[in-house]
Amino acid sequence: MEDTKSILIVGTYDTKSDELLYLEERIRSQGADVVTMDVSVLGEAKVTTKISKFEVANAVGSTIQQVIESGDENSAMQIMAAGAALITSKLYAEGRIDGLIAMGGTMGTDLALDCARALPLGVPKHVISTVSFSPLIPADRLAPDVQMILWAGGLYGLNSICKSSLSQAAGAVVGAARAVEPPSKERPVIGMTSLGSSCLSYMKRLKEPLEKRGFELAVFHATGMGGMAFENLAAQGYFAAVMDFALPELGNLLVGSIINAGRNRLLSAGQKGIPQLVAPGCVDLIDFPTWQGVPERFADRPYHAHNRLIASAALNPEERRQTAREIVDRLARAAGPSRSSEPRHRGMGP
Repeated sequence: MEDTKSILIVGTYDTKSDELLYLEERIRSQGADVVTMDVSVLGEAKVTTKISKFEVANAVGSTIQQVIESGDENSAMQIMAAGAALITSKLYAEGRIDGLIAMGGTMGTDLALDCARALPLGVPKHVISTVSFSPLIPADRLAPDVQMILWAGGLYGLNSICKSSLSQAAGAVVGAARAVEPPSKERPVIGMTSLGSSCLSYMKRLKEPLEKRGFELAVFHATGMGGMAFENLAAQGYFAAVMDFALPELGNLLVGSIINAGRNRLLSAGQKGIPQLVAPGCVDLIDFPTWQGVPERFADRPYHAHNRLIASAALNPEERRQTAREIVDRLARAAGPSRSSEPRHRGMGP
């Protein structure tokens, strides 16, 4: 008989109890159990939850009254987020949950992202949010395997539209908890960054030799989200070594493009002491969404629309020098061995 899965439900049970109870009912209807966590602040939960808001505040040495008096709603929710993330991690370590589902608007989503990042790769983590897929959410706040669904029509109260999102999410997290094949770690993993194989052929050449030596190769698409996942896993010490050969996300970050992997790009492996081989592939380009049109500051530069999602223009000489200086500075902070290599062709990998 299949083991019963247990799903952690996180939300504000003072303002969204109807929605959270509906979500719980949908999860239970599929034969799964739930652990409920209330992260509200000012109001009282309308139902009894397994983990109260008082326990959430206490987890980080605070009280609800101290949270209320912390200054404003932003600081209050950050305290609750820290407590909720700690409890989420503890529940998983104790074997009490098999997955996470959380819901909210901007406040609830902010907290839910911290809870998701508290869980390791392979643990289902689903966020139902009114701002899913929004540029409000920076890359470095995301867990590498987080799942999100837009909570359409879900700002206030239950209705047939938002029930569609909630029921899908309930099915997704239970199904994922039953179907997931967690990373086995039978072989040491090499993390590699690249763009499309048509212009960067090194991953094709290196995959087989690395596997013959007993490694597993994981290649990350360096278009923002891929670099985010790469950095996140490096920070967890997941890689035996990294081959960071595509760095357009760093140049994008420095010139303000939204197609970046967050502030920690090219830092996590070094901080963790992971051996890294780095080459400045594709650092002569600036990427931006094709649908935005060419930003005015890049209008006089060479331009290429790769598809309807992503386009590129050329960085000018000073921007390239700035990117190169940043690469050198970030590598200098590494605690582990680092080696750099010059690409054979401008914009290409080694």
